[in-house]
Amino acid sequence: MNKRIAALALGIVVALTIISLPISGLEQQGKVFLALTMMTVIFWAFQVAQSGYIAGLYLALLILFEVAPPNVVFQSWSGSTMYLIMGAYLIAGAVRTSGLGERIAYSFILRFVDSYRSIIISTFALTLLLSLLIPLAWPRAFLVMSVMAVVIRSAQLPKEDAVKIGFTVFASSVPVSLIFLTGDSVLNPLVVASSGVAVGWMKWFLYMGIPAIVASVLTCIAILFLFRPSAPVRIDKEKIRTQLAEKGSLTRLEKRTIFWLLAAIILWTTDSIHGLDLGWITFIVAMLMSLPLFGEVLDAKAWSDIPVHVLLFLTAAMAIGRVGSVTGANVWIAETLLPSTVPSSIFALAAVITAASMVIHLLLGSVIAVMGVAIPALLAFTAPIGINPLIPSLLVYTAISIHYVLPFHHLNILVGEGQENGMYTQKETLRMAIPLTVIVFVITLLVQMPWWKRLGLY
Repeated sequence: MNKRIAALALGIVVALTIISLPISGLEQQGKVFLALTMMTVIFWAFQVAQSGYIAGLYLALLILFEVAPPNVVFQSWSGSTMYLIMGAYLIAGAVRTSGLGERIAYSFILRFVDSYRSIIISTFALTLLLSLLIPLAWPRAFLVMSVMAVVIRSAQLPKEDAVKIGFTVFASSVPVSLIFLTGDSVLNPLVVASSGVAVGWMKWFLYMGIPAIVASVLTCIAILFLFRPSAPVRIDKEKIRTQLAEKGSLTRLEKRTIFWLLAAIILWTTDSIHGLDLGWITFIVAMLMSLPLFGEVLDAKAWSDIPVHVLLFLTAAMAIGRVGSVTGANVWIAETLLPSTVPSSIFALAAVITAASMVIHLLLGSVIAVMGVAIPALLAFTAPIGINPLIPSLLVYTAISIHYVLPFHHLNILVGEGQENGMYTQKETLRMAIPLTVIVFVITLLVQMPWWKRLGLY
């Protein structure tokens, strides 16, 4: 409580200081925007209150102080992004409550898991498989964790090894979520929207699939090297087989869930053919899952699976970039924090963007907050050279979405912290800090840039 009060005071003091200072090149609206944004980011970073309350306060203050008109502040609701997120939550809830996800996970483990090494590798593989079915990282990770808890109990693993597996479950969700556009239906569409470039499911996989797969492999190798078992692992598969047998044959609900999942996956992967917006497809599929005769997968209670505070948080995060552009703050940030000239070498530019993004991420903590600040500023910074806006946007996103030092640096890691979740603490995340830093630069400089050049992105 004392830390939250101190952070509350710090955020207010920072905001008042920014407003009172004479800032050259920034109009009054820009100063108010910068003050409110920095206050909000501090509140988010130090968890002064739940993220939704802070986001709601930020949105209301932007309107109250007339920093930008409501149609700019709430522009995210006029497109498909927010509806994609709602649809994704509903579909993820259907996979969980129908029991289909658990059935798939148990079947996978029986076939592929027989040692500690196979547990670690299978965690990544299972996360990848489920990322096609459950378009949200957190529900997917908790489902995998519930299955791995059975593995941990059946193998009678010591606590220190159980912690390593728990950490792997949530750590694997970080790079794997980048492979498919629907692998993280919160962050991935958000970076696309921030870039201003239309990117469908197949194009995302083309641009980000290979780099994200390499990042997943390197992260898996790092975990195997850093978190070795304290004793040999013997898995009692009979226990898992019994739990799977108790589920019986596929239920009517599971069959209908499979039908709608296949329909969604087909529509997602063929968006370049039919040209339909990915967000509206996801939302419509979720709505159809509630209808009688061919639906009846979702009921009225399913709406409770959509967290209002997350929608407010995302609305505020997306408003940062748009309001910053309207007030001129994005250009000012780029001119103030970044070099005066854009590096002539595309690799030097990539290195500058990667390093700057990671530093900002370490200071601000939230991936979405950094995206809201860094991507618009870097788009303004690189605009004079006419580079494709996807390049700086995806470089920023790659750097901040793969790298973390403490749990609060990535929500996928934060939600798994604690004995009741993934069982790990910040000690495990700190061990990964240096390897992840190396992995980020390997991906951005040695994988993404050469790969994008071959694709003709620059």
